[in-house]
Amino acid sequence: MTSLFVCPICGGALSREPKLYRCASGHSFDRAAQGYVHLLPANRKHSADPGDDREMVAARAAFLACGHYAPLRQLLCAAALAHCPEEGGFLDSGCGEGYYTEGICDALKKAGRQNPAAGIDISKAAAKLAARRCPDAEIAVASAYRLPVADRHIGLLLNCFSPLCIDEFRRVLQPGGRFLYVVPAPRHLMQLKELLYERPYENARIKAEYPGFRYLGVQSFEGSAFLRSGQEIQNLFGMTPYFWKTPRAGKERLAALDSLETEIGFDLHIYERL
Repeated sequence: MTSLFVCPICGGALSREPKLYRCASGHSFDRAAQGYVHLLPANRKHSADPGDDREMVAARAAFLACGHYAPLRQLLCAAALAHCPEEGGFLDSGCGEGYYTEGICDALKKAGRQNPAAGIDISKAAAKLAARRCPDAEIAVASAYRLPVADRHIGLLLNCFSPLCIDEFRRVLQPGGRFLYVVPAPRHLMQLKELLYERPYENARIKAEYPGFRYLGVQSFEGSAFLRSGQEIQNLFGMTPYFWKTPRAGKERLAALDSLETEIGFDLHIYERL
């Protein structure tokens, strides 16, 4: 079976077999028991185990399972149905544990669409979870800065809270393909930040133009999330960048809480590949 992925060594097409991926040049890559494939060559790794670690991935999976970001998933599913071309694959670049990948794959499948789907993440821990929850999609450990995907093979590309690699996105998207780009709205998690920092600030609201793309507009969601336990609060904290750069006093204030209501907000920017 032909894969959406290409060989990360020679760039040749990969065939997908039950236990491995193989190219015509003889390069092969084992499929893990969980179903994902490792397509990040050792000489392109910047650490022994790059990306989110097991604890951060577990925290995000537990938080998302509570449904706090379900409005974003619904927004993405509707956008995918409206913008995914009939031809070309769907790629989630920086898919994490597969929460949004799964939602879009299910929405396309229920609508009778036949677009092949794939997701990549540089975190092996994330790829393991994504492969389990997205059995109809190909999942790979790979870098968004060197996507193991052929030129112009993707019809719909999602980038949700992940590194923006616009040159690679332009390369893999087919003309007329759509790029869904999710960023936090200005007051996203503001009440959480007020607890963590002395001078919290709003996120900048962006509207960027990129060479090779036509900007089609933005869809936004603003609401709130009520976290009902200290564990939910810690799961949210553990999946954010704030986990790594919060002073001790902020962490202590957060640890003392057993509930928290915070604003959430997402901006979904939509682009067309020229």
